[in-house]
Amino acid sequence: MITPEDVGAVVHLDLRTGAAELGTAAALRAAAARQLGRAGLPEPDHPLFLVVDTPAGLTGHQQQYELLTAYRAVGEIRILVLLVGSAPGSSTDEDETFPPDRRLVRPAALRAPGTGLLWAGDLRSARTALEQPAPDAPEALTVLVDVLSVPDVFLRVLDDVGSLPDAVAAPGVRLLEQDLPPEVRDRAWRDALTRFAGEDAELAPDLPVAAWSAADLPEPLRGLVTGLGGHDQRHREPGGVADDAYRACADVLDGAEDSLAGLRALPGLLRGSYREAFEADVAQARQALGDYRDLVGTALHSGGSGTAPSAAETAARLAALGLRVPSAEGVGERIGEGLREFAGKLLGRGLALRAVAQRFTGLAGRVEPVPGSALLPKLADLPDARTGSRGGTPVSASGTRGGPLPSPVAGLPAAAAAGLLGALWQGLFTALALAVPLVFLGTALFGASRLRGARRPVRWAMGPRIAAAAGAVAGIVVAYAAEPPLWLSAAGLLAGLGAAVETARRLWRAAAGSWAAGQGTAALRRALEGLDALLAEAVREHWAAEERMYCADAARSVAGMLRATAAAADAEAVPEPERPADAGVSGTGQPAEDDWLSSASALEADAFAAADDVDSDWASVYAWDDAPSGDEPAGPDEEKTSAPPADLRESPAAGVPRWLDRESGEGGPELVTTLARDLTDAALVAMEPYWGAVERGQAGALAVRRTEERVRDLLSTAHRHLRRNGVLAPPPFAAGHRTRATSANLLGTDPHRVAELVGADADRRTVVQLSSPEQGTLLSRDPAAAVWIRFAPDAVRDEVEKTWRTSGSAQPHEALWTSSGRYAGLIRLTPLRMGVVDTVRPRQSPGADPVDAHERRDGDRR
Repeated sequence: MITPEDVGAVVHLDLRTGAAELGTAAALRAAAARQLGRAGLPEPDHPLFLVVDTPAGLTGHQQQYELLTAYRAVGEIRILVLLVGSAPGSSTDEDETFPPDRRLVRPAALRAPGTGLLWAGDLRSARTALEQPAPDAPEALTVLVDVLSVPDVFLRVLDDVGSLPDAVAAPGVRLLEQDLPPEVRDRAWRDALTRFAGEDAELAPDLPVAAWSAADLPEPLRGLVTGLGGHDQRHREPGGVADDAYRACADVLDGAEDSLAGLRALPGLLRGSYREAFEADVAQARQALGDYRDLVGTALHSGGSGTAPSAAETAARLAALGLRVPSAEGVGERIGEGLREFAGKLLGRGLALRAVAQRFTGLAGRVEPVPGSALLPKLADLPDARTGSRGGTPVSASGTRGGPLPSPVAGLPAAAAAGLLGALWQGLFTALALAVPLVFLGTALFGASRLRGARRPVRWAMGPRIAAAAGAVAGIVVAYAAEPPLWLSAAGLLAGLGAAVETARRLWRAAAGSWAAGQGTAALRRALEGLDALLAEAVREHWAAEERMYCADAARSVAGMLRATAAAADAEAVPEPERPADAGVSGTGQPAEDDWLSSASALEADAFAAADDVDSDWASVYAWDDAPSGDEPAGPDEEKTSAPPADLRESPAAGVPRWLDRESGEGGPELVTTLARDLTDAALVAMEPYWGAVERGQAGALAVRRTEERVRDLLSTAHRHLRRNGVLAPPPFAAGHRTRATSANLLGTDPHRVAELVGADADRRTVVQLSSPEQGTLLSRDPAAAVWIRFAPDAVRDEVEKTWRTSGSAQPHEALWTSSGRYAGLIRLTPLRMGVVDTVRPRQSPGADPVDAHERRDGDRR
């Protein structure tokens, strides 16, 4: 059994106007290829043909039907013939059960398996009994053909017609069309394309690091970005050249810090050897730091500045310096897979193409290895211990002659208190009040000697000396006023001297520490750590250099492909009247009905406003565009249909058949979002071959161009699907795991009308039989002989079934859930009475008289 998945589309042929052009097998195949090609579909294995003809054309177009049944295909050919109008007379035999003008004569070629006839004698588009529209009213025929062109409906109708006598039935229909007005649909489509592509303002040279983290990356890429194997391992080999140079500098700095500790103590204030030892250690540390700086510079130049050396050569050069580049074995095996996963993850979040491209550009910048020569500016920014310069600019004088000394305000209260306690004397003992001020004076003199070279060397002790002297004067005044005993004055002197010594020690410690900081010990320590960090960075940059370079190039290629895809979406978003002429449109002058596969929704034909659009209404071509002009009256044998009445063309309501109800929504809140996600799915499908090129290292301009072409094709397919099947039905490339929004969120409608129309207890009296009163007498009188088809879009199946359960309605198990999202309704197939259908076979050449050109096969009359 043929399933809808086995076919791409139903090929339409209108033999009422185009039979002459289909007189050969090559012309028939070319017509089918044009329609399938414009729909972006290949030649199907099981072709489906929907043929529109008149009852008289069954014998007049026998050659075309024989070509159809002999159509070359891999699988089964299925043909459904839709006959419009009453049957003319085919013989004058008085023994005929029915008058000649009511017989249906078909060629024997249409008795083949997989062939069926639908005879609509009158499409009955009239809404009142006073209206007398043509039996093949084009606006009604457009809708009927649109419904029968849905592969699911086509196959179901053909199978059910084949189960009836003579494989002929007269249809009755009641349809409901739920769709968006053309302007709403087109606006939503353009908005979705714009959202899918993103704005140009989102483009930036690089993505800030704060915008995303390595945790967002798949595992194959996360290790390349974070430097897996480089951060967690030592970059210096123990006992190597680099490690020995680092340890030598660090040891000398440790010795300088020990000398500084002795200098900051009281012995360092009294003896000058501590400063000499400290300065010798600092000079040695500068020399050791300079040697380590030279080694770092050598390592940075090992990466080369011109032609990049191989990874093995670089590793050998670094190993000679005692540096170790971690192994990168197995790191580059899944780079292409990681890029694909990263793109799918970002697109799955709903990010626009240009936003995703921006992240891939940022990824390339973060993962790309930096050559050693590119790190040389960082080395120049670090201070040179030998020259006392930083980046070519000399260090300020304050950095070499001493740091900022402690503020004199810090020891003022303690010095004043010590001076007061030591000056509680009277008479001859008053001279002892000078003891405490002499302590601060001695501290200042020794400190000035030890801290020579510092700016204003005695300023740091000036305040305490003045405070101590002032305290001594105050103490003498207090002693003469209070006349304390000698033991109390002696105790005060001891306490004052102790406080003075402690205060002087603290002042000296702070002053010596500030001076030593100015000599560069802390700066040298920071410079050592900075050089080592720069050396570690250089080693990390050489880790997996080839794999990271490949990843960066591939990420930039992906970014370029995404931006090209965004440009294709921008081009698709341009309104059709503003687009340049499409180079793919055939200029052979083919009639517009050949493009019926990509025709717009029947809603667009209501007012016949799109008659100038070749894709808008194929029925209008043979309805009035092909009608004879006033200067060339139509001949009696011509099969072209006359133009509709003027009032019909001017009134949109007149163009809606009475068996069709239309419910136009204004778009739901998730319409644009859903369409944008459909476009994302299309892009992911189009990129499938591209990821293979990435994994093979062939993601160049050719792969990007081919991907862009595939994206354009899929965008066109999505647009055709939207116009053909509406927004409810997911496109063929939509991801299966996605839950599609409801009809209320997409169209702004609800599924209740669909549930009522298709439900088991639906009012079948609303079905309109597409038969004229004369043809009605030829139909079977047995109500049980009719076959009913209930169908609705599969996109609303869950909603409809939920409505049935909520309302307690019986659920029809035979309901057909179609791939189209526009139509729902009932189709009744009524068989004809026995003897109405007559099958004939050709007896002479096709050019002979139609009456004598066929021989009735009485044995074949079913």
